[in-house]
Amino acid sequence: MQWTLVIPLKALSRAKSRLSDTAADELRPGLALAFAQDTVTAALACAAVRDVAVVTDDVLAGRELAALGARIVPDEPAGGLNAALTHGASLVRSRSPESPLAALNADLPALRPLELARVLDAAAEFPRAFLPDAAGTGTTLLTASADRELLPMFGPDSRTRHRTSGAVELPLDSVDSVRQDVDTGDDLRAALALGVGPRTVAAVAALNVA
Repeated sequence: MQWTLVIPLKALSRAKSRLSDTAADELRPGLALAFAQDTVTAALACAAVRDVAVVTDDVLAGRELAALGARIVPDEPAGGLNAALTHGASLVRSRSPESPLAALNADLPALRPLELARVLDAAAEFPRAFLPDAAGTGTTLLTASADRELLPMFGPDSRTRHRTSGAVELPLDSVDSVRQDVDTGDDLRAALALGVGPRTVAAVAALNVA
């Protein structure tokens, strides 16, 4: 089974505000772009992934991620994360109705293709499934089979909300790179300990994140 991934990305100027304790205002857009670039690169290198659609209205991000091979979908609803995912999923389904879908966070700079494949293979057993984040309260990946709607419920306590919606929580270990999203300085340090992609390495070179 090969999946289409839908990755939402807000405007870089508004991204990663919770990293203010670690990165100055002028550095955070570059970090957000680097995270997304490393995420998309790893996703496209995953054998279980057919293609990647990034939902964004950011011109720079769209250009850079398209150069990596992602399809860029304008964020026409402009209604936040879940609206962007629903819009992206609808557009993908209109073109490829037979494709299973997975919503993936854009801030997984340590993402490993083999770990992502393991998660997607496990998710293929269920109509809808999700993987909680490293913090244990959020979600980094949500899947839907070809005959199901994605029904994204990202945001605070999304782990509970996705479980309540009927999605199956995937009880996987050794997939830390798929769980480790980056919102805070501590998250960034955890991702660096796992080993991040080259664009994130370059972007954090000016930061003191020891």
